[in-house]
Amino acid sequence: MVSDAHDFIRLDRVEKVFQVRRKTGFLRRERHEVRAVDSISFAVARGEMVGYIGPNGAGKSTTIKMLTGILTPSGGRLRVAGIDPSRERTRLARRIGVVFGQRTTLWWDLPLIDSYRLMHRMYRIPDARYRENLDRCVQLLDLGDLLEVPVRQLSLGQRMRGDIAAALLHDPEVLYLDEPTIGLDVISKARVREFLRDLNAERGTTVLLTTHDLQDIEQVCRRVMVIDHGRLMYDGPLASLHEVGESERTLVVDLERELPPIEAAPARVVRVEGPRQWLAFPASESAAPLVARIAAAYPLVDLSVREPDIEAVIAKMYAERTERSGQVNEEGGVGRGGQATEAVS
Repeated sequence: MVSDAHDFIRLDRVEKVFQVRRKTGFLRRERHEVRAVDSISFAVARGEMVGYIGPNGAGKSTTIKMLTGILTPSGGRLRVAGIDPSRERTRLARRIGVVFGQRTTLWWDLPLIDSYRLMHRMYRIPDARYRENLDRCVQLLDLGDLLEVPVRQLSLGQRMRGDIAAALLHDPEVLYLDEPTIGLDVISKARVREFLRDLNAERGTTVLLTTHDLQDIEQVCRRVMVIDHGRLMYDGPLASLHEVGESERTLVVDLERELPPIEAAPARVVRVEGPRQWLAFPASESAAPLVARIAAAYPLVDLSVREPDIEAVIAKMYAERTERSGQVNEEGGVGRGGQATEAVS
């Protein structure tokens, strides 16, 4: 159930079903139903920054396309700022900004600045506001040397920065980002993340971010939603997600010499190669006390902490959910599509 009436984005049991024809024999095709989004409900308040994550094919991009009006839901109710995106797409367009990592909104053969000038006219942005927004984006996203370069000559990372700037020229109230840091180097990623935090702090822009880079979520969003097989599996803080998925971090320890496996509960040694040892410990636990105990008891050369793979966390959650669903079915309950019918919370 979606919460308050003042939420900026609201989805109530939204579904998206595609009809796909598959070849089953010579000149024979059967229609097959693919449920990309399966009865999803959530709300995002104005000014929130929310991560929307999941494996490939989970339904993330389909959700974003419904929120922008590109796709029409097969069922349920969806509103953005009180507007039905599929019915009033033009009206909504002035209030949203969108960046799709694999596609561009820029004109391919034109210099980058010409794309911005066209958007200036299309959105009827006041001249002073356009210049202010453009100057800010150019400075913070390091676009100064790229403005006269045709879009087709930009690298993927350069084009991504150009697309982010284009999405913000008209001061959107909500920004949808679908893999916005794809193809960016470490420095550019850090710049984009800082830019998004500043944008939210200064203008209260609502941000919905889909990404496979967990650091994007950790450094930008306070809340994360996990979707898999078209269903919402988790909605809450990132730290609690690790607890729900029982994920583990890895401590890589380089010792001065080869020694027996390190004993330091709650960590356990999972791999040893000469003087290097890999220890797994719960992601919900702080690494600092563990590191201190090992440093006090063993001759260290170096150590590092590796964060858990979000794909592995989701896979474990889904496996446990499927197992619970099977147990329910054996007892007489029926879950849709063989999955548990309630979201993890």
